Amino acid sequence: MALNPYSGLPAERFWRKVVTNVPPFAVDPRPRGTFAIARGDKVATGGSCFAQRVAEALREAGFNYYVTEAAPAGMPAPEAHVRQFGTFSARYGNLYYTRQFVQLFDRAYGTYEPELTAWLRDDGRYVDPFRPTVEPDGFASEAEVIAARDAHLAEVRRLFETLDVFVLTLGLTEGWRWRADGAALPLAPGVAGGTFDPDLYECVNAGAAEVLGDLQGFLARLWSVNPAARVIFTVSPVPMIATYMDRHVMESNSYSKSVLRVAAGEVCASGDPRAVYFPAYDIVTSNVNAGRYYNDDQRTINDAGVRHVMRSFLATFAQDRAVTAPARAVSDISAEFEDTAGVICDEEQIERSVA
Repeated sequence: MALNPYSGLPAERFWRKVVTNVPPFAVDPRPRGTFAIARGDKVATGGSCFAQRVAEALREAGFNYYVTEAAPAGMPAPEAHVRQFGTFSARYGNLYYTRQFVQLFDRAYGTYEPELTAWLRDDGRYVDPFRPTVEPDGFASEAEVIAARDAHLAEVRRLFETLDVFVLTLGLTEGWRWRADGAALPLAPGVAGGTFDPDLYECVNAGAAEVLGDLQGFLARLWSVNPAARVIFTVSPVPMIATYMDRHVMESNSYSKSVLRVAAGEVCASGDPRAVYFPAYDIVTSNVNAGRYYNDDQRTINDAGVRHVMRSFLATFAQDRAVTAPARAVSDISAEFEDTAGVICDEEQIERSVA
C-alpha cells in the first residue's frame, strides 16, 4: 500500500483502534510523555466545584495533597468542612472565571487592590465578595472582613511559592465584575451577599482569546515566584447551573465548556513541559459513555466517572500507583452513586437565592 501521512501513526491516533470496541470504562485518552508526580511533591488544587472531587481523589490515591490554610488545631471536622478549610489548598473558595486566577495572584502580591471590600447580607453580617461562602456566619464588620482577607492572602502567597504541582479546574466563562475596576467575582451580587445594581456590576462572558490571555498571565505570574511549579489544566465536566445570557442554558453551557477547552489546549500547546492539559472533561462527557458518569440530575458526576478520571490521571502522572480498568462495568451505575452532597459549590447559591 502507498504511504500517506497517517501511515505508521500510533494506535491512539485512530478512533477505531482506541474507542471502537473498547469498553467505555477502559477508554484512556491520557497525554503521553508528561512529567511525573513524586510521592513527596506538594500537589495543590483550585478552580470550580469539580476540583473538590479531584482533591478527594488525590488524597485517596496517596498524593501529598498540599494545604497552606489549614483549620486551627482542635476545630471539629464538620465545622472545618463548612468553613472550607481543606476544600481547596487555600480558602479562596470556588474560582470559576479565569480572571479570578489572575486577580487572586495580584491581590495576594499587592499589585491590585479592588475598590470593593465587603458585602452586607440581609442578616446584617458582612462577607468577603471574593469568597462569600467561606464563613457561613459572616463577619461582624467590614474591618473583620479585611483582616481575614489579609491573613488569607498571606497563605495564598505561601501556596504559590512552595507548591510543586497545581491542578487547575476551569469551570465557567460567565462571570460578574465590579464595573469601576473590573474586579472579578465568583457570584453575582445579591446571591450570597451584597445588592445587585446594574450601574455598579456587569455580567461578562469571556471568549477564547480572553481566557487564553488569563491563563497565560497566570502562568507567567506563578512562574515568576515559583519557576519549578508544574501546572495541570483540566476543564470541569459539571454543566453550569444557570446562565444570565438570553438563551437556553444548554447552549450557554456548550459555549462555555468549548471556550475553556480550546483555551486550555492552546495554553498547553506552547511546548513548555511545565504546563499539561489533562482530559478529565473529555473522559466524562464523551458520547461513548452515553451519560453513564452523570447522576440523575444530569449535572453532578458519580463515583464511576471520578474513578475513570483518576485511573487515567495515575497512569499519566504516577505510574507507580496506576491501577487497571475493571474487567467489566459496574452493573448498576445509575443507582450506585449519590455521594456529592459534601462538595461545596458556590454556584448552588444561585438556585437557592431564587427558589
